Amino acid sequence: MNPRNMFCGRTRREFLWQAGGGFTSLGLVDMLSRDGFFSGPRPSDDPAAGPLAPKPPHHAPKAKACIFLFMYGGPSHVDTFDYKPKLYPLDGKTIDVQTKGRGGSKSKGRVVGPKWKFSQYGESGRWISDLFPHVGRYVDDMAFIHSMYADSPLHGSAMLMMNSGRILSGAPCLGSWVNYGLGTENQNLPGFVVMLDKTGGPISGAKNWHSGYMPAVYQGTVLRPTGEPILDLDVPNGMSDREQRRILDALREQNEAHLSHRSEDTTLAARIQSYELAYRMQSHAPEAIDIANESASTKTLYGLDDPRTEDFGRKCLLARRMVERGVRFVQVYSGGNHNDHNWDAHGDLEHNHSKHAGATDKPIAALLADLKQRGLLDETIVVWGGEFGRTPFREGRTAGGKVLGRDHFPDCYSMFMAGGGVKGGANHGQSDELGFSPAEDPVHVHDLQATILHLLGFDHERLIHRFQGRDYRLTDVHGKVIRGILS
Repeated sequence: MNPRNMFCGRTRREFLWQAGGGFTSLGLVDMLSRDGFFSGPRPSDDPAAGPLAPKPPHHAPKAKACIFLFMYGGPSHVDTFDYKPKLYPLDGKTIDVQTKGRGGSKSKGRVVGPKWKFSQYGESGRWISDLFPHVGRYVDDMAFIHSMYADSPLHGSAMLMMNSGRILSGAPCLGSWVNYGLGTENQNLPGFVVMLDKTGGPISGAKNWHSGYMPAVYQGTVLRPTGEPILDLDVPNGMSDREQRRILDALREQNEAHLSHRSEDTTLAARIQSYELAYRMQSHAPEAIDIANESASTKTLYGLDDPRTEDFGRKCLLARRMVERGVRFVQVYSGGNHNDHNWDAHGDLEHNHSKHAGATDKPIAALLADLKQRGLLDETIVVWGGEFGRTPFREGRTAGGKVLGRDHFPDCYSMFMAGGGVKGGANHGQSDELGFSPAEDPVHVHDLQATILHLLGFDHERLIHRFQGRDYRLTDVHGKVIRGILS
């Protein structure tokens, strides 16, 4: 017998060589599995409970929840929290400096000095602008980062970078990653809640709280502080709870039968869960936003008695109520629509920042105080900041006019964090004497995201989601934890 006629024309030696290759691949599969190469959604202790069931973190967390106070439009760091005394005498002077922005590169810049005075606060002696006298009282609970930088000078892509780690749309947002990684403690409320400015949502809209390539169950839920808390949640007129339950049960039965032959369809599984969550929220969401039982002193603390602070104050109060009830991630926007409806101070800087700081200073301080007195600040991260900062120089488009605005500036700006695991009174990184470039310990947006995840119990390099054959993470292939602000 000719051995080449055996095994489809292969020799015995070729057969053994190819068969052996298959056995070694089993070992490779095992090693890749241990490294998370084939990872899907993070498992919970009870898989039958659904994708939002509580899941274990990678390590012991410092915090259980995060409240992100997003100052949409880009607040000026040199007018708020980054004290630059050498800018004052340079006001109105043109100096030699290489600048770049949306209009291209320039070799000179006309300085706009800070329009507010700064004072020292707390035992840490942090310099705070007169725009934030209430927030200044809590500097010893806060850690400032004065060397932030981002990748885009444009609102839309910069917001996506801050929220999702990418300048292009389609990636899950930070709140979605937290939802995906930890699940939610309260199965009757969303794990990720968003509250928008009364003037409207930010540019790019829902992309800023979307779950991207993850199942829709992880996306943010827009919560309205007054009226119907969640749109389209109410029971249809004339339908009893019994009738609605019967319809949902029939729908679930059909969906689960369909899913039984398509176990890999996470989108369908998420849809089934979303119907049930919506049903439970009909009873629990109204109670969560009902502040009638809050004391008069608490309402006054948040500024609900002042038309200027009432809107943002109510959202901050609701943020506290959300984390009290087990919501993992809450994002509150200051600023909507465009121009002076947000912090985008191209024209009259003094009018713009006075307006928005005046609306948010007291409520932010109240949130920190209220969380602290209730013992919640130790387990809640509070983050303040925008998508970028503003240049120390005069806005080019108003150079010939009388108003003194500032342009977008992603190269150097400030943010602060407070609460769970954050070192109070800390100061990380420095900008140069003009507030123009990071002079020490630059911090990228991915570093900030890695730090938030770390405090919530994640190793940002291990929190991954497999999509279309590739592992993705919030911080892409970048990011390092900002150790200098950890307690």
